[in-house]
Amino acid sequence: MANPAEPSDHPAPIGGPTAGDDHVDYRIDGAVAIITLNRPDRLNAILPPMLAAYGQCLRQADRDPQVRAIVITGAGRGFCAGADLQVLAQGPAALTGYLAGQDLDSMPTAALHLAKPVVAAINGPCAGLGFVLAISADVRFASPTATMSTSFSRLGLVAEYGVAWLLPRLVGLPAATEILLSGRTIQADEAYRLGLVTALDDDVVARAITWAREVAATCSPSSIREIKAQLLAAQAEGLDDAVRASLQRMAASFAGPDLAEALAARAEKRPVRFPAIGTID
Repeated sequence: MANPAEPSDHPAPIGGPTAGDDHVDYRIDGAVAIITLNRPDRLNAILPPMLAAYGQCLRQADRDPQVRAIVITGAGRGFCAGADLQVLAQGPAALTGYLAGQDLDSMPTAALHLAKPVVAAINGPCAGLGFVLAISADVRFASPTATMSTSFSRLGLVAEYGVAWLLPRLVGLPAATEILLSGRTIQADEAYRLGLVTALDDDVVARAITWAREVAATCSPSSIREIKAQLLAAQAEGLDDAVRASLQRMAASFAGPDLAEALAARAEKRPVRFPAIGTID
């Protein structure tokens, strides 16, 4: 990937961090790095190579002494619709791309381990894997028309990438349990009431950049690094263990019959018919 462009009032995006990947844009605006998921025709649904590209962008921003804060958002009218359904429909072999070669630096929760603050500008639909990206940021702002959904239970999948550990720490166990079990869509105003997002704004990307610039201009980078470490110190081991354990469950759910049934029901525009589970003797 080319070196970041020099800061300007209207910085041009630079290409994705891996050769041939143009679905994750990275640009520098003063002291703020802006990472944009860029598949607007698919609501920025994530392909397997995009996870590695996203993680590399985070690491690049964290290493750059010019950068003091990071904004993540989506191109067009969506934040991220989750893992691409066309990839999900290809079956377990194709889905190994979401798991193979993953480590804590490349997974969606990597933002929590950075020394620099990460703020998510949720500009539209945010679901599944996109939901994990959003709640792994340090701060979240949302458009009043944005929606959020875990989606996993409605696709026959498990709660991915440690979200079952992280979400209760953001909204409390009762709310997190209901959200994860139902897989329902949360409107922006409910997300705000739950504390899942800090504020709602019609120009959510500008709001996130303003927040990031304020932190970059007024806060000590060393203090930010230490405070993030303090916030994570008491829980990092639990989070990391939860993320690793969820990868095993994800692999099993990818190969199970429920995902295939969920995708077939969507394609055929019919109610889903998940098989019952047997009783335990």
